[in-house]
Amino acid sequence: MKVYKNIIIPGPNQLPITCDVFVNTNAERLPVIIYAHGFNGFKDWGNADLFATKFAQAGFVFVKFNFSYNGTTPEKPEQFDDLDAFGKNNFTKELEDLLTVTNWVCDKNNLHEAAMDTSRIYLIGHSMGGGISTLFAAEDARIKKLVTWAGINECKTPWGNWPPDKMLEWEQTGVQYYTNTRTYQQMPLYYQLFLDYQQHEKRLDIKKAVQKLYIPLLICHGSYDLSVPVDVAYVLKEWQPLAELFIVESNHVFDRRHPWIVNYLPEAMEQVIEKTIHFFRITDSVAYYIHRQS
Repeated sequence: MKVYKNIIIPGPNQLPITCDVFVNTNAERLPVIIYAHGFNGFKDWGNADLFATKFAQAGFVFVKFNFSYNGTTPEKPEQFDDLDAFGKNNFTKELEDLLTVTNWVCDKNNLHEAAMDTSRIYLIGHSMGGGISTLFAAEDARIKKLVTWAGINECKTPWGNWPPDKMLEWEQTGVQYYTNTRTYQQMPLYYQLFLDYQQHEKRLDIKKAVQKLYIPLLICHGSYDLSVPVDVAYVLKEWQPLAELFIVESNHVFDRRHPWIVNYLPEAMEQVIEKTIHFFRITDSVAYYIHRQS
């Protein structure tokens, strides 16, 4: 197996996208999994190389990347070194980034293209990345299967529960701050995030996106998730009854943390990975589509 770390892809909005590829170079063309991290996260959070390796060993090309405006830089892909970029991030920028990565996967000039079966591109999205992946899968027919890990059901991260006075202050000052409980950094959130949501509210409707999906969907969620309550998973399942639901006894990150200093994953994460691999291997996209049509 080969691992290519921190490949630089030109981003659609000035800043670059930093990408990793895990691939079995001795195999024929393999299905491609693209992984989208969540809010306040990055591609290497919690030693994601461990689960990337598991997917590659199971017979997939695994691609993970940092959203261009997630606050990290190519020089420091695991640190929030560009807080201004973090404050300028929004949902439509992330959709554009995911499109850029998908286009890169499908590009004949991609140095790893020979190992990739681009007729079988699958998405995994965690938390906010789950919402982005759902929206993108509903837009782009190249995506054949979708898995959300603790995915959101509305594009209102993290301001969805803010009181009116805080929203007014955000509008008047142009910025609010989110405390990173790991690094204790004050992460800026510029008011453009809310304006972007208002401008693109129809496009950012996860409910409509889930309901229009014609591809297999697996919803994985932790039973005591405090960041995105498990009720959200049941709502997603209600919106798309054909989706498969997998609830594991764990928290929002399936009992991982960052930094992760051991060379094995917690049991909850192992269960989610095993379920996801089985889903990608077994689920029949054609049968799902026929059932959806009926």
